[in-house]
Amino acid sequence: MIRIRRVDVLREYDVKETPDGKQVTFSIRFVKKTGELVFLPRAVACGLPWDVARSRQRGVMPVDAKGEKAGHVYPVRIDNITEWNGKRVIL
Repeated sequence: MIRIRRVDVLREYDVKETPDGKQVTFSIRFVKKTGELVFLPRAVACGLPWDVARSRQRGVMPVDAKGEKAGHVYPVRIDNITEWNGKRVIL
């Protein structure tokens, strides 16, 4: 499996729109706080209501094929991201 460094994942996450104004979608697999493994085949970056830099979390929202909201916002710890766009995440 192809690997990607976590710092590169965070750089890709920070790109929220394409030059023509459309949201950038990605697939992500992560472990929730409860230990449950979650896979979102299509998701977009979104904000969280608290300081994410201090809590080391990012907001992820699943979307459908049209790019419309298809669920609720997941707070994801950056240490718990295991896969990004089909690539295994390493430190």
